Formats: sequence, structure tokens, C-alpha cells
Amino acid sequence: MNAGLLFALGAALSFGTSGVFARGLIDAGWSPGAAVTVRMWVAALVLLVPTLLALRGKWGIVRRHAGMVVLYGLLAVTLAQLCYFQAVAVMDVGIALLIEYTAPIAVIFWLWFRRGERPTRRSLLGAGIAFIGLVLMLDVLTGAQVNLGGILFAMGAMVGAATYFILSGKGDTGLPPIALAGLGLLIGSLGLTVAALVGVLPFEWTTADVEFRFVTVPWFVPVLAVGVISTALAYSFGIVSTRRLGSRLASFVALSEVVAAMVFSAIMLGQVPGPIQALGGALVLAGVVLVKLGEPAADEADANRADADRADADRADADDPSAVRPQVTVLDGV
Repeated sequence: MNAGLLFALGAALSFGTSGVFARGLIDAGWSPGAAVTVRMWVAALVLLVPTLLALRGKWGIVRRHAGMVVLYGLLAVTLAQLCYFQAVAVMDVGIALLIEYTAPIAVIFWLWFRRGERPTRRSLLGAGIAFIGLVLMLDVLTGAQVNLGGILFAMGAMVGAATYFILSGKGDTGLPPIALAGLGLLIGSLGLTVAALVGVLPFEWTTADVEFRFVTVPWFVPVLAVGVISTALAYSFGIVSTRRLGSRLASFVALSEVVAAMVFSAIMLGQVPGPIQALGGALVLAGVVLVKLGEPAADEADANRADADRADADRADADDPSAVRPQVTVLDGV
């Protein structure tokens, strides 16, 4: 569990740097679509060799779970990144982040309705506190203007983020975490490239230097940083942590990405959070603790899933009369 938390915090810190590097590129003249596409390609190429090594003798597993891998690449990677960048292009960044970071709440209710993993009162209370903390941290109570298209894009990013946590938590597939990350990033890169080639995704870039608060660097420095640190390392750590912690807890620990992003923004961009935002950060951490305390024990969760599976099987048998006869024959044979 401690290792899982460390991986989750490492993923949050890595993801948290993406905004700083991306903002520097965009301010230098890059379009959001170009920044995110290059980010995905750098990460995919970095993980290509480790992915191939991890999949030696396991390509049959990839074929069996090809649908999940494609969904991960298209939804957890392409949809999440593309929709978020499109959202912040037409609306306030804080509101876009707030909508996307309702993903942990979506994960809780998805696990409840899909698998019968009913959240405890503490988990629900933690979800509410974390949500309030995000509202305070992102400073969306100051009357910022919203854009309907931006809201829809942000909701798309939320769906992608929720898919990321749910699919990353599937530890019974046999796919190595780094392989899932590498394949997903490759599929996402191809998807973004196709979108740029057909003109759906505006693609503009420049070789001008990128300015930060204390330093000016060549354009390839933030490109490599956002690809290696904010993407390749972040996705790999995120999948490992989700498999160790479960989708519910990992998704809430990932909320600390917002805290990390604000710290990096303060250092690199001079955007210092105010007292209300600091209070929001404390509430997010408190919400994560409550979710952890309210998470059911592993054996209880397994029992709940088993009950849900039996209930699904009973309903299927009731709906299919032909399923009854084989069952009676087996019992008679016993």
C-alpha cells in the first residue's frame, strides 16, 4: 500500500508539471493541439523499447485485450488530453479543471452501479469535501465567464480521466503497466496526428525560445520535459499505482495533481495561490484521507463483487429459459 501511494504521488507530481511546460510552449506560439500531439509522440517513443521488451512472449495477451487497449488509447489518452486543451482555449482554466476533476466522483458511482461496490458514508463524505476543496482551490467562485462548448469539452476530458482510472485498475489482464501505457500513448499519438492531418485539430508550432519566470530555454527543453516527465513517467506511475490502490482511491490521490500544479505554477510562472486556495488544498487532502478510511477491506470488496456476479448470473438464467436445463442436468448427474 505504501508503494502504491508513492507511485500515485509520483504520478500526480509528474502530471502536475504538464501545465507549466504546456503554458510556456503556448505562450511562445504553439497551438494547444500541437503541444499535446508532440507531448504524446515524445512519450510514446520514450516508452517504445520498454514496451516491446515487456511484451516479449505476451503478444497473445495484447490480442485478447485489444479492445481495452484501444479504448485506453482513444479515451484515457486522446480524449482526455485533446478535450482538456480545447476546453481551456475557450473558457476559464479553473472551471475546465474543476469539471475534469469530477472524474473521481464518476469513478465511485461507476464502480457502484457497474460492479455493486457501494461507497461507504466516509467515502461519500470524502468525495464531497474534496469537491469543495477543488472549488476553493481553483477559484471559480469569482464570477468567471463560462462557455457552453468549453463545458462540453471539459466533460469529455472528465470522461477520459475517469476511463483512465477504471482501465488502469484492471490488474487481471496480464498486461504489464508500462506496456499498457506505451500502447495507449502510441494509439493516442496516432489519433491526434490523424486529427491534425484532416484539419480537425489546429497544429501550429515554432522554434522560438520558451520563457519562464526565472529562465529562458530552447523550445525542445519543455517539449522533452512534457513528453518524458509529464507523460511517459506520469502514465507509467499512474497505472502501477491504480493497480495497487484500486480505481477509487487512486483517483482521489490523483487530486493532489492540482496541488502540485499550483506549486509548480507559483515557482515557474509566479502564480501564487491565495489563502482560500490554500484552504482548498487542505480540504482536498482531508477528502483523500476520508476516502482511504472509508474504503472497504479487500475481502469485503471481493465478496461484494462475487455477490454482484452471482446476481448477474441469476438474472441471466431467469431471462434465458434454455439456461435452466443444463443446470438441472448437471445437478442430476451429481
